[in-house]
Amino acid sequence: MILLTGAEGLIGRRISTRLEALGFEVRRFDLRRSPAENVCDERALDHALADVEGVVHLAAVSRVVWGQRDPALCHATNVTALENIVRLCLGQRVRPWIIFASSREVYGQASRLPVHEDEEKRPLNTYARSKRDGELIIDNASAHGLLANICRFSNVYGCPQDHPDRVVPAFARAAARGGVISVEGSANVFDFTFVDEAVDGLCRLVQATIAGEQLPPIHLVSGQGTTLGELAEIAAQHARKEVSIKEAPPRSFDVSSFVGDPGRAETLLGWKARADIRETLPKLIAQFEELGR
Repeated sequence: MILLTGAEGLIGRRISTRLEALGFEVRRFDLRRSPAENVCDERALDHALADVEGVVHLAAVSRVVWGQRDPALCHATNVTALENIVRLCLGQRVRPWIIFASSREVYGQASRLPVHEDEEKRPLNTYARSKRDGELIIDNASAHGLLANICRFSNVYGCPQDHPDRVVPAFARAAARGGVISVEGSANVFDFTFVDEAVDGLCRLVQATIAGEQLPPIHLVSGQGTTLGELAEIAAQHARKEVSIKEAPPRSFDVSSFVGDPGRAETLLGWKARADIRETLPKLIAQFEELGR
């Protein structure tokens, strides 16, 4: 049995299906399924951890802007809840392994691209600091004998049911239904990772962890950089209705550029992202168009 927190999120919905297809039993846990499935509720966590072999911990306040708006909730969800999960796992007779989903945000504004996993962590915002603190909790858990691994995601996209204010679904929705594509920092460059490929990498990490492998932090990233201006132009080129592109200054608490080095994932997991956002974004636009009919 694998406990999957954040089971109703973009990655959670797909990884649960993939793990079950591989023959694993998955216990889904998400506040969107039930108010009783709250990672901030220690008793609920204790109950959910009963008789599990491992934990894939995806649950989080997952948006930078949300962390800025409510730092206390971000800390409680992203840090304190993880501390409780680790403590409860360490207290079990047979200790479950943990995979912790972290973020490229932990690096802050890196001095060079592409960013390797060993780059210094200099988080710029509340969300990033919470993920940095989560990694420290996992490192400490590993030092106390818990089998625990870390993966870092970057701008995962590819589903119309994703958070509507994330940049890729926001651009795709505007292209499908018409309106304004608002670009906050057109020169900002990011590493966009297609969700199905991110899930494949995470599945490989689950299997490696089950096999007892204690690994260094691993990027599940594409290794390709796309500016927000380029992303907006791709969306506009494939728009189903009339759109306009409106440029705005970047937010002060956002990282302006990130491209990750995917080499470690290929070496240790045999995983490499191959999707091209110039091909996947038009498909996402088509999905939004279909849903809007």
